[in-house]
Amino acid sequence: MKRLFDFLIAFLLLTILALPLAILILIIRIKLGAPVLFRQTRPGLKSKPFEMVKFRTMTNECDINGDLRPDASRLIPFGRFLRSTSLDELPELWNVLKGDMSLVGPRPLLMAYLPLYSADQARRHDIRPGVTGWAQVNGRNAISWDDKFRLDIWYVDNYSFWLDIKILALTVRKVLWREGISSQGEVTMPPFTGNHRSHKELL
Repeated sequence: MKRLFDFLIAFLLLTILALPLAILILIIRIKLGAPVLFRQTRPGLKSKPFEMVKFRTMTNECDINGDLRPDASRLIPFGRFLRSTSLDELPELWNVLKGDMSLVGPRPLLMAYLPLYSADQARRHDIRPGVTGWAQVNGRNAISWDDKFRLDIWYVDNYSFWLDIKILALTVRKVLWREGISSQGEVTMPPFTGNHRSHKELL
């Protein structure tokens, strides 16, 4: 039922938003350049890699040595707007349609984080990653990694159709109020560097 719901809602949204998405693609191309889509390999169900797509939010500005400047300096106001409104996440509906992602589930993080998880944290990959999730409606990027993983595992153990409906409704509220977009002093979240406490303390 979860997969059927995901497919139908993603298909419906992509159909309804086809024209607005086309306009947004044109604006992104003008303001941020090409390519319009940001593609990155992320771990999906059972940690299987897939290519996640988002709208780009940063420029390709480089320093005098030809290296990309830090994220904060490449994130122009328009890019911040895309992130704060979560418009940059809309292409992930294509990932939902394909079956790589679900509408609701733990957010897909970086492949580099896989060996850093505790055994319990790795359980976040027992289900498909989501466009939004329980951690996103309970703090998003403004909470610690420990809290984020704890919320992800809670969802894995308790997910249901009605919980997904609740999370989707709360996501709309979070987006409208633009809450939890970034961690203090960071563009989004500081990198996850592994567990610095014992596994027992993390539970």
